[in-house]
Amino acid sequence: MKEYRLNMLSRADMVKGQGVLSAYEEELRLISGRLDRIHGDSGDFKLNISINDKIDGDITHIHTVNPEFFLRLPAIKSKGIAVGSVHFLPETVDQSLHLPSVARQAFYSYLISFYKSMDRLVTVNPCFIPKLAAYGIDPQKVTFIPNYVSGSAFSTVDRRQVKELRSSWGLDPERFTVVCAGQLQTRKGVLEFAQIAKALPQMQFVWAGDFAFGGMSDGHKELEKLLHDHSDNLHFTGLIERAKMPQLYQLGDVMLLPSYDELFPMTVLEAMSCGKPILLRDLSLYQVILDGYYLKAADNRQFIAQLVQLSRDEAYYARACEMSARGNRFYSEEHVLGMWQEFYHLCLQESLQRQSERRRRSPVVQLAGGGWR
Repeated sequence: MKEYRLNMLSRADMVKGQGVLSAYEEELRLISGRLDRIHGDSGDFKLNISINDKIDGDITHIHTVNPEFFLRLPAIKSKGIAVGSVHFLPETVDQSLHLPSVARQAFYSYLISFYKSMDRLVTVNPCFIPKLAAYGIDPQKVTFIPNYVSGSAFSTVDRRQVKELRSSWGLDPERFTVVCAGQLQTRKGVLEFAQIAKALPQMQFVWAGDFAFGGMSDGHKELEKLLHDHSDNLHFTGLIERAKMPQLYQLGDVMLLPSYDELFPMTVLEAMSCGKPILLRDLSLYQVILDGYYLKAADNRQFIAQLVQLSRDEAYYARACEMSARGNRFYSEEHVLGMWQEFYHLCLQESLQRQSERRRRSPVVQLAGGGWR
């Protein structure tokens, strides 16, 4: 069997508690040991995965937009093809970070140049494809592959375990519990989450996450004040290690994310995998990827009404759980793995064709003694 190299480049671990890191780690977990036999037109082949290797692969998949990777592109493309993951665009960064105007424009120009320099791009939400096209990027080279989480790590637990978890986290084991996870930024709807908690004192609310980008995080000053002045039924846990994240969803009755802008939140998949209903803001970007799998609300009033009904109406709660379960089945391991296998097969075929063309173009000089160079 022929063997080829897939080199993964990422510095996502430089910032803890962000979805980019979770998505990268979950993809590695999904495909590791699962690309040993891919069926191609010319027979089976194997892709050996390396991580941050200095030796370029037949395919090099760049997960983060670090300048060190951008500078390697000529060498990467001389060996194979470059694949880039699209985790954000200028307009989404605007809602996450406060940067000086000069730095902001320089970074946005660099970001688009980075994407344009890739041979192929991967995005977790198809709504990004026309947005990339608006920046002059060929939509034909952009592939949609959704995020995925491990069902063995993020799993359901019984009611007794839920109560035990709540007690261990210092929560009332009997109280209806609303959870969320995400960076502390205004676009995430943290302020609205706090307002909803204040309006529903009979429930308890938990938010896991911190200021991933420190003082540059959008709304830092206002949110810093909120951390020290909020209703008693709201709990901010700070950053939680990924190994403990399943517990966050397992202790909740529902996952509420009132965010104003997302790509494909890993938190949604994690909560689905733990068997929890999902309540999200009614955003068009969710319609393509999550339609039929979640409850929606347009404002705080509707969020409050949904939570009250979930807490009082057992039949309604059961239907919401089933919606979430359907979403979890759709974004199953087999489904997403098959998409990655097909994508990397396509990339390898393109890489091998490019290598063959380079060999044909290379001049072969016959030496006087009859040898070849």
